[in-house]
Amino acid sequence: MTAPVSGTSTAATTTATPSVSRDDQMDKDTFLKLLVAQMRYQDPSNPADTTQFMSQTATFTQVEKLEQLTTQNAALLALQRSMSAGSLVGHTVSYTDDGGQKQTGTVTSVVLGDDTSESTATIGGTSVPMGRITEVS
Repeated sequence: MTAPVSGTSTAATTTATPSVSRDDQMDKDTFLKLLVAQMRYQDPSNPADTTQFMSQTATFTQVEKLEQLTTQNAALLALQRSMSAGSLVGHTVSYTDDGGQKQTGTVTSVVLGDDTSESTATIGGTSVPMGRITEVS
């Protein structure tokens, strides 16, 4: 049987970001460059198997489509967050401030974010990122 966890300790939080950028990941351009290099430097007397070439081409198409899907999902997430942010105006919310303390106030306005910035709510004259809101009442 599990016991409920309770506590009143506070911790400073950081706002989550919707995208991750890693320098060690290969994209479709890298994949295409590798494919072209493989074709350029293949042995003319022993060319690459057509089945293998078609498989690599299909993989390239999959990578390209996955990138498109990722972009579309990020746009949908931003739209959903914007719609949710607008519905908070007039509600009393609790949030974690920069020092990790719980604060409460009424949302007076919302500034909608875009793909690069998060929406923020104005609570008692303070701009609060949406990711720091912990309770709505």
